[in-house]
Amino acid sequence: MIFASVSRFRAAAVGLALMAAPFSLATAYFQFGAIAAPATTAPGAGVDGAKIANADADPGEWLSHGRTYSEQRFSPLAKINTTNVKSLGVAWEYRTYSVRGLEATPIVVDGVMYITLSWSKVIALDARSGKELWTYDPKVPGGTGRYACCDVVNRGVALWKGAVYVGTLDGRLVKLDSRTGKVLWTIDTVENHKHTYTITGAPRAMDGLIVIGNGGAEYDSRGYVTAFDAVSGKKVWRFHVVPGDPSKPQENAALQLALKTWDTTGKYKFWQIGGGGAPWNSMSYDPVLDLLYFGTGNGNPWNREIRSPKGGDNLYLSSVVALHAKTGEFAWAYQTTPGDTWDFDSTADVVLADLTIDGKLRHVLMHAPKNGFFYVIDRATGKLISAQKFATVTWAKGIDPKTGKPIEDADARYRNKMAVIYPQETGAHNWQPMTFDPQTGLVYIPAMDGAAIFVGSKDFTYKPGAWNLGVDFAAISQAVLQAIASGKPPPPAVGFIKAWDPVAQKEVWQVAMGGSWNSGLLTTGGGLLFGGDAYGNFSAYDAKAGHKLWSIDLKTGILAPAMTYSIGGEQYIALLAGWGGAGGLAAFRDPGTALSRFQTNQGRLFVFKLGGRQSVQPLAPEGSPPTEPPPLTPADWAMLDRGFTMYHRTCLVCHGFFAQSGGEVPDLRLAPNEIWGQYDNIVLNGALSDGGMASFKDVLSKNDVAAIRAYVLQQSHLAWDQAHKGPGHKP
Repeated sequence: MIFASVSRFRAAAVGLALMAAPFSLATAYFQFGAIAAPATTAPGAGVDGAKIANADADPGEWLSHGRTYSEQRFSPLAKINTTNVKSLGVAWEYRTYSVRGLEATPIVVDGVMYITLSWSKVIALDARSGKELWTYDPKVPGGTGRYACCDVVNRGVALWKGAVYVGTLDGRLVKLDSRTGKVLWTIDTVENHKHTYTITGAPRAMDGLIVIGNGGAEYDSRGYVTAFDAVSGKKVWRFHVVPGDPSKPQENAALQLALKTWDTTGKYKFWQIGGGGAPWNSMSYDPVLDLLYFGTGNGNPWNREIRSPKGGDNLYLSSVVALHAKTGEFAWAYQTTPGDTWDFDSTADVVLADLTIDGKLRHVLMHAPKNGFFYVIDRATGKLISAQKFATVTWAKGIDPKTGKPIEDADARYRNKMAVIYPQETGAHNWQPMTFDPQTGLVYIPAMDGAAIFVGSKDFTYKPGAWNLGVDFAAISQAVLQAIASGKPPPPAVGFIKAWDPVAQKEVWQVAMGGSWNSGLLTTGGGLLFGGDAYGNFSAYDAKAGHKLWSIDLKTGILAPAMTYSIGGEQYIALLAGWGGAGGLAAFRDPGTALSRFQTNQGRLFVFKLGGRQSVQPLAPEGSPPTEPPPLTPADWAMLDRGFTMYHRTCLVCHGFFAQSGGEVPDLRLAPNEIWGQYDNIVLNGALSDGGMASFKDVLSKNDVAAIRAYVLQQSHLAWDQAHKGPGHKP
């Protein structure tokens, strides 16, 4: 027997950077600045498809997720511009009292701002003063957090004729009165509760329909998009991304065709364990063509060798799909990663624009998904116009212009071997929105360069309610440790803002960002580009040349994209700050040692104007570092090895590689001493489920939990030793 403070895995402590009832005001009037609105007038009562389609007629408002149906995230507002942005400062801020990721784009109409927070909460604020008007908490059960692959986030609301629509983490679509926050109806969008579904994306509103997708492809979902009647909540249509049971007729001809691209003979039948393809984020709409465009996610499992062992493209995974919006009828699809096995979702934003290409005006769709290629596609037909790498890509050499398919590298797939490829699982570009500026003709991408290690599971067993990837994170973690021990640690992922010419298909300029997991972007008529980074720096750049013109430290990491609006002739920039998401949970951002990393990730909404406050005060950190060393508990090598394996197969997706937290959820190594005696109660009995730490008794045994505790405790001692006795100390 040895004590858990042994230093067998000392290398893991070196700071590796791998990458409900609403509340409403009692008064019958809301004050929007100096204007009193009658209680019978609902903010946004006039918002319909025509108003959203003609958003430039009233550029002071931000009516839809990407401002317009095209999702360009460009605003014509120009009072804040390249000559005066240096005087930009904080007009007001709103504390969210959240410590999880904030990813929403604020919606502003009639002087009211609507935001969403983690756990799908909705807040209405006076857009001029920041005064809270009402709040709505859907009371998502805390245990649901276990089933959200990439944090308990929400990306915003949709607005339609005086109502606010939000999707909740547990799969509901809720309609709220925009004036009071009163619940008007609630719809359960989950078609099969035996499988795992979540909602983190923002709904979209068009033609009297509210459209929403879902997540869950890391678990066992079959992805689909659904349209509901905005008035009644009645389901109008539903489109499934992947085929269902092949012994039964498919829902439509498109799925019947897709079925031919899947292997139905494998041990694990894809239709029984979901198949994946979750459309969890992007949507755009062309009202002239009446086409709805959305991106689809990865396969379930990730590893194609399990879900479709004889190969196949596996339509419509990792694709852009176009549907006729009124009916949900299939129009076309373009698959960016056929037979995806690397988690290369195509759920990054889909941006519509009209570009002159080879002397001809083309109505195009632009898309920069995880796989590292920038696509320009004819949005009427789905035909590829061009595609080029916008980041470091090794899994494919290029895109064949005749077939539109990638030319794969022969070593990219991990059949019975380890594969190291670019980009990493979080992608060359993830959900954080890019922006298209029609003044410069450039697209600005929050891009990333990072390598991924893939090792297939040799002992894969499907487990309902658990991650079912067919990828062995324990083997991957061991490979990282071996690389460190050999003196060749994996290079950290890096992030950029890349200005991309979509016509010439080339980079015009780039600027490096702090960390790799950074914010979405905004461009404005003032010649500005706005973006933030993982360390809390929010900056304005010259959109033409990329020069930084202004910056402010917001004291917490930024993921959400900024937006802009105006009231009474004053232009404002608004931004939610709160780090998290996939990149925040599974990897850490802070360079300091574990015990020096107690800081706050408490969220705030910041609103800026010219002449505002030039500095931001930090919030007090939650918690405090331990004041005494962790307990000594006997553990042998076998238990530590088992704990390493079980931890990385079960816990790392929330608590990080090597138990090194990203700062968003508790760092397990820094637990107070009384917690070490409560592992069974917490992990098996769900003692902390209200806060998001659900029971794992369906996945882990009592012996598994004991091994995980031994491994984490060993890591805790390493962190304590490093912080208190110096990195050169030897126990």
